[in-house]
Amino acid sequence: MLGVTGMEETPAQREAGEIPCEESFDQFLVQHETALRSSAVPQIFWKSLHYKLINEVFDAGQFFGIMRTEEADDDDEQPQLEEKKRSNPGVELSCKVIVTNENGVRAEDPNSIFLIDHAWTYRVNSARQHLQEIPGLLHRMANLMKIDFHGEFPDENVVNKVLSEMWKYNQTYQLSRGTAEEKVPVWYVMDEFGSEIQHSNEPTCCTAPLFYTSQQIAYTILWPLRDLDSGEEVTRDYAYGEPDPLIRKCRLLPWEYADLQRLSSYISEPPDAYYETIFQENKETLPLPVEPQVYPKDKIFRVLTEMTYIHENMKHPRFIFTSCKDEADILFMYSHIKDYRKLSEERPHVLVNQFPCENIVTVKDCLASVVRRLGLVESTKWLPLTFNLQTELPQFISYYQQNQARGKDNHWICKPWNLARGLDTHITNDLSYIIRQRESTPKVVCKYIENPVLFKREEIGMVKFDIRYIVLLRSVRPLQLYAYNVFWLRFANRPFSLDHFDDYQKHFTVMNYEEGAHLKQVHYDEFIQLFEKQYPDHPWTSVQDKLFKCFAELFEVAASRPAPFGICDYPSSRAMYAIDLMLKWQNTDEGQKVMKPQILEVNFNPDCTRACKYHPSFFDDVFSTLFLDDSTNSPVTRIV
Repeated sequence: MLGVTGMEETPAQREAGEIPCEESFDQFLVQHETALRSSAVPQIFWKSLHYKLINEVFDAGQFFGIMRTEEADDDDEQPQLEEKKRSNPGVELSCKVIVTNENGVRAEDPNSIFLIDHAWTYRVNSARQHLQEIPGLLHRMANLMKIDFHGEFPDENVVNKVLSEMWKYNQTYQLSRGTAEEKVPVWYVMDEFGSEIQHSNEPTCCTAPLFYTSQQIAYTILWPLRDLDSGEEVTRDYAYGEPDPLIRKCRLLPWEYADLQRLSSYISEPPDAYYETIFQENKETLPLPVEPQVYPKDKIFRVLTEMTYIHENMKHPRFIFTSCKDEADILFMYSHIKDYRKLSEERPHVLVNQFPCENIVTVKDCLASVVRRLGLVESTKWLPLTFNLQTELPQFISYYQQNQARGKDNHWICKPWNLARGLDTHITNDLSYIIRQRESTPKVVCKYIENPVLFKREEIGMVKFDIRYIVLLRSVRPLQLYAYNVFWLRFANRPFSLDHFDDYQKHFTVMNYEEGAHLKQVHYDEFIQLFEKQYPDHPWTSVQDKLFKCFAELFEVAASRPAPFGICDYPSSRAMYAIDLMLKWQNTDEGQKVMKPQILEVNFNPDCTRACKYHPSFFDDVFSTLFLDDSTNSPVTRIV
């Protein structure tokens, strides 16, 4: 339910008893024990936490208070418990949380766990709208973040300040169930009490978010790490659990500036252990060696697939459908196959629509890593410079700060490793914003294309667009790669400019899933005519030659090493991928302005609804190329 905070229930709902609270402690543990253990909440507090949750006991005020402190230029601090005005321009007022209970707070007391409410809960793509539309929210956030604002109506400058400053206050959690949209990380700002708890490398307390399933409400819970006497400060570690000193410095940079420019920003391909770990985490097994099967020219292949649009559109006489897995000659599956060893042992000549270890290209962090085999300078020609925020945060910060010092463009796009449709994707030049993204889902950060080739929409103006090509991988050794000649276009709905990066319809092109967004449809052959009219010095054939060269280089490098360090050479595998890309302007050494392809991502089993709608023979062409080795009558081009 949506409330005043954007995503949580309102106090009125709680008071009205609309939210059920009856549950036993055992039921509570069934739903929350995993979360409590992962947050290292001491077991001594669990029963008291349960009691406080079901009875909504907010008793932190009986133990803690907010102290306002003067920080003068001469570092002289005079604690003041009452509100003070700034009578001297050289004096700043800051706050800290202290223990006010005369008996202090005992770490062994089972009741020493406290609930902190959340003042604002949201997903980033709706943050601006919340601040503009939810009554009182902008005032509360400006006051909490110490931003001067006394106006009656939302002020864009103040909104922008809150959207920047909030990364010093934000915390995050992620729902484990629901749709892909519902699993996008949730961010929240604790109430005025929780937001004033300061950082310390030797914290006195610990905090953690807890989503209380029975009431569908998220709280932050606070507990002491040691006994606290009256007057002692309550602190927490903003980089809690991070043992590496350099990574700690990076994670704390939103609050404590550090100059990392002298640190090398060079990023090389990760060691073999990186790929081996991913392979183990995927729980994939490699197939045993099998001999390629030679089929009669008139063989009828029985196809098992759960994809409705294949059933509805494939008419080729040499393919018939079956619902029996044991009799299928081809498994064209939407879900990933994991146990290739068993498959190769029991049914070695069953053809499948995927390759072992294809995540080398379909997962964004792996794609960036494997392309570095070409050399950093070469790879950045057609893949935007990419850093892994989990493993390359210091190098990224160094590069960012070097860019900043040189006055270069510093806009970046943060992408989850393995999500599509622009979900949980962020564009910003705010370093704190990027660093904090590391605390949600694993992400890469890529250089944002600040100078894209644009397309003129007569009714709108110059907009971003991207291109989707379908490529067909017939074999790894020897490498056989085809491109479907028909490609698909996607357009932004608002003129491009380097601002308002939370404006989805300006900076993104995937409108299929955006509620209320217009989906611009332009057929590829019509697009070519319009493109060449807009850019007469850039014939599409020359542009496409560059694209196909990039595709070839990508799969050559991805197949250059054996699995799990590259795509596995399994003779019974075939695959269809979608490559999404953009074009950008780049100046040559001679000063000539040229178009450069930029690969954005590679998708496994892309949505082919539009392909089938406008090209009914699409899957006949795909299956003929992949499984019959016959592309003579199909609109495909052999790339490698």
